[in-house]
Amino acid sequence: MVARRRTVGVMVGGVQVGGDAPIVVQAMANTDTADPAATAKQCIELARAGSELVRVTVNLPEAAAAVPEIKRRMLDAGVTAPLIGDFHYNGHILLRKFPACAAALDKYRINPGNVGQGRHRDEQFATICRIAIEHDKPVRIGVNGGSLNQDLVMRRMRENSDRALGRTSEEIIGDCLVLSALESTALALESGLRKDQIIISCKVSRPQNLVAVYRDLSAKTDQPLHLGLTEAGMGTKGLVWSASAMAILLNEGIGDTIRISLTPRPGGDRREEVYASCELLQALDLRSFAPSITACPGCGRTTSTTFQELAERVQDYVRENMPGWKERYQGVEDMTVAVMGCIVNGPGESKAANIGISLPGTGETPHCPVFVDGQHFTTLQGTYAELSAAFTRLIDDYVETRYRKTSRQEAVDRRQ
Repeated sequence: MVARRRTVGVMVGGVQVGGDAPIVVQAMANTDTADPAATAKQCIELARAGSELVRVTVNLPEAAAAVPEIKRRMLDAGVTAPLIGDFHYNGHILLRKFPACAAALDKYRINPGNVGQGRHRDEQFATICRIAIEHDKPVRIGVNGGSLNQDLVMRRMRENSDRALGRTSEEIIGDCLVLSALESTALALESGLRKDQIIISCKVSRPQNLVAVYRDLSAKTDQPLHLGLTEAGMGTKGLVWSASAMAILLNEGIGDTIRISLTPRPGGDRREEVYASCELLQALDLRSFAPSITACPGCGRTTSTTFQELAERVQDYVRENMPGWKERYQGVEDMTVAVMGCIVNGPGESKAANIGISLPGTGETPHCPVFVDGQHFTTLQGTYAELSAAFTRLIDDYVETRYRKTSRQEAVDRRQ
């Protein structure tokens, strides 16, 4: 296990970020916050998928007015994930005008590049900090490459030119990101915020730049860091670019909370970014969130689509059931499941998993051996529907018998 860099611990609602706490997953809703029903529904879905912090845009008076209702609906659904408000341009106005919003949120996200211009910038930033102090809320000082303080950038560009320092524009912007974050942290502390109320992020959109910026930032502060590649993009590109940078940093012990910011397809599932963050931490052996599904990629031996359909069904089945399983079954997130497509690696991978099935490849006997804890347990055959139903029943049975909490543990959970 990689040693984490030591940071200050910050409590966000009931979740600790930094200190000795595990790395925390977060996601952001993309609904209109002024619609409390739709936004609460998505926040609940994100939390149940594994997002331990949930963020919403607070950009208009109607959005700020809706925040207490969103929080109430989340709590009524039994979802206690902290709710974060994302503020740009007018946060100092909305938080002051809507004190119920300021009270309902568990953290405020401030972008120092978007709090005002000239002499008003520091004053408006300090106003948000003072409101956070009044309500005893933490803040994230979130600097972004796309909305960096341009006065700072131009000043550094001129210095580079005047002194012939020979630095690239990307290097200068990286320096400015870190400097903006550190100067804003100093201003927050001067305004009265405690160190254990401040989280920092410096997001950019290119992996190598993200690695360089966070290495620099982590060497200059002991505040907890929120890690993420901003504007990562869609699908494969967003996943690969995010993972390529964040895995390097996480393996160096840098990062206390993460988000993989994926551009969803029209009508796409916002939970995909949660699943991606959880999978990244699980792949690095930093956290366990849900059973790991091993499946082969397929080849000329596996011309049937049955193993692909079954692998997808098993993954969906696990995700659907995890919220309930986590409540009832201790350690179920460490379970491994294998869905293999032919005899080459199928039996071996199935034996290595807690429970696994090896489907027949092209030309093989149409029988599907199932292995439980390394031993042959049964053999299934039939249509896809029959295989799917039988194998998911076996998974249910395994979870029930292997991970059921003891009576003592159940009693402790009830007391808590």
